[in-house]
Amino acid sequence: MSSLYDFRTWEPLLRLLRAAHAQTLAVPGGQVAGSIGRGSYSVPVKWRYPQPGRAMLVSDNRAEHEAIERVRDTLAGAGVSDIEFTAEIPPNGAAVLRLFDHGPAAVSGIGRAVGALTLVEGAVPEPWRRLPEPSDRARPAPSADAALLERALRERLPDAIGATEEEIAAAEQRLGLPLPEEVRALYRVTRAGWEDWLADPEAGRRLVATLGFEPVAPEHLDVAHLSHRWSFQWEHAATEAALTGPDDAVQDLVGSAGWIVIGVTGGGDQVAVDLTPGPRGHLGQVIVLDHEQSVGASLWAESLTDLVLGPERSWYTGYRGNKRPVTAIVHDRSIGSIEGAAHPALEVLQIGAWTGAPLSLAPVVGLPRLRTLCAYPGTLADPLEIAALTGLEFLELAPEDWRALLDAGAVPRGLSAAAIRTFGRNGTRPVMALADEILALFGRPLITETVVNGDLGPLS
Repeated sequence: MSSLYDFRTWEPLLRLLRAAHAQTLAVPGGQVAGSIGRGSYSVPVKWRYPQPGRAMLVSDNRAEHEAIERVRDTLAGAGVSDIEFTAEIPPNGAAVLRLFDHGPAAVSGIGRAVGALTLVEGAVPEPWRRLPEPSDRARPAPSADAALLERALRERLPDAIGATEEEIAAAEQRLGLPLPEEVRALYRVTRAGWEDWLADPEAGRRLVATLGFEPVAPEHLDVAHLSHRWSFQWEHAATEAALTGPDDAVQDLVGSAGWIVIGVTGGGDQVAVDLTPGPRGHLGQVIVLDHEQSVGASLWAESLTDLVLGPERSWYTGYRGNKRPVTAIVHDRSIGSIEGAAHPALEVLQIGAWTGAPLSLAPVVGLPRLRTLCAYPGTLADPLEIAALTGLEFLELAPEDWRALLDAGAVPRGLSAAAIRTFGRNGTRPVMALADEILALFGRPLITETVVNGDLGPLS
């Protein structure tokens, strides 16, 4: 068995957890819970913070870091991306560690025991299935002028080293499409190579100042596939909607084979030229994929020439989350009723914090496009009304509402994914058991539990 399931791997972390949560663990049945993954972790250890005026150092919490890294180092060897755990450590030190491997059909939750359950293999949310609408009428902007752009760049970057025609052609062959003339002009002036910037850092700074972004070299050009977005969590993406209006310059998409990523901003956002513009956009316009948004992109300039020669501008347009009536959130400080959210175009209904009487779903029964329902605990008057929402592909409910559906045999069988709405990691084991019950209903691989016993010795 992998060392991931060896008590000695976890012993240093368990000792830290016992020290931090002695009172909680001393109560019969008391436990602590957390998760550790290859890229992140959520562990309730007690961190020590420095005095004001001094930055935190690794040495301030070396024991905590080393205990967590000891576990993380074993994940790859076990073929596990992340592991959820609970630990019971009574005063006599007889520890019971429960490890939960999410398996291929579940993922670790953000701030909870388990994230979305994929009930149909390979299924992705509706916004991720949207393809760009072709537009035969799309044309470059009047400002697009590859020759003018090349002259301006050579004047501002006289010492830049350009890419060869062979290097540009190789990039086009790898991408499978021709580059816009403005992009070709850019790379004829600069190959945007790190080796050049390391040799002359000031030249790199001039290049970024001239363009307004940090370009990538031709050999690193790529298109903005779905995987380029910052996150793909079913429970988040299912609440999004991709909407392109008749006056939009940029199509509201998760990704497009026509978004050629040519650089990045200083904040980690991707800069692309757009070959699949919206109805009011231009072929080759410059857009930015905000790393904090999972759908859509912001128009930065109508052409690369316009970006370089035009006045300084900001690409950021702010949060674009309100997409009513396609998406609606019912809660105390927003829409005050299900009736107020009901609309033939409604795709996503979320019910949040609600202090009024539980709500009936009757007003949204029969809506043709409703695909996502998320409801906070205690907000539904009758969870069995969900059985009438036959078009749902994603459902997120509190454990008690899932229990009602499961006991009544009323879980919608057309679901592609599901989630259990919990807060924190209290009750991890019952939530995992409930998740397994939902997965089993759809014939999906289960979350596995491994119990590891060990002795830490009594508290001194």
